[in-house]
Amino acid sequence: MKKIKKGVLIVFEGIDGSGKTTQAQILLNKLKDRGISSVYFREPSLGRWGREIKKKAAHAGSITPEEELDLFQKDRRENVAKNLIPSLEAKKIVILDRYYFSTIAYQGAKGIDPALIRRMNKAFAVRPDLVFIMDIVPKTGLERISGRRAKDALFEREDYLVEVRRLFRSMKGKNIVHIDAALPAEEIAVSVDRITMSLLGPLLA
Repeated sequence: MKKIKKGVLIVFEGIDGSGKTTQAQILLNKLKDRGISSVYFREPSLGRWGREIKKKAAHAGSITPEEELDLFQKDRRENVAKNLIPSLEAKKIVILDRYYFSTIAYQGAKGIDPALIRRMNKAFAVRPDLVFIMDIVPKTGLERISGRRAKDALFEREDYLVEVRRLFRSMKGKNIVHIDAALPAEEIAVSVDRITMSLLGPLLA
């Protein structure tokens, strides 16, 4: 197993059907193949609050945007404390499928001030080292996931996802990389791997 000087948090974001989970899993496997200690988590998590979010997501209108935000914050606090911080302290690469950028985009698109959501999360959430935002038009994303058995009535609507995508596209920063998710998955994976390894290279012992 290769030694790394510090833990690194890599986040994958994007609207439903953007391919973020696929790319997160591909990167995880590539890192493990190289002998780099890596773990994968997702939000909503598998914890108490994450399970509550999943239950509510099956029924549109069952929860207000403010209640949604509260549940996501509780779930994230638990995820940060139980999963992210311990893994990073153990000097692992943490690959995270959705983080507070999703909350900014999804709950922001429902009328909650995105700047407020960002401040709320920066108060406790670990800052990611690298964020991949997978960008795709909502119609294509929804077509990709049309075969899923579990429908998410809270979030899988094209008109709503147009605004979610706009908020994602507005996010900028030196650690944020926007990816054209309409490209072939193999081509995207090559770019993601190259960018990731340029970050990790100086940290590998």
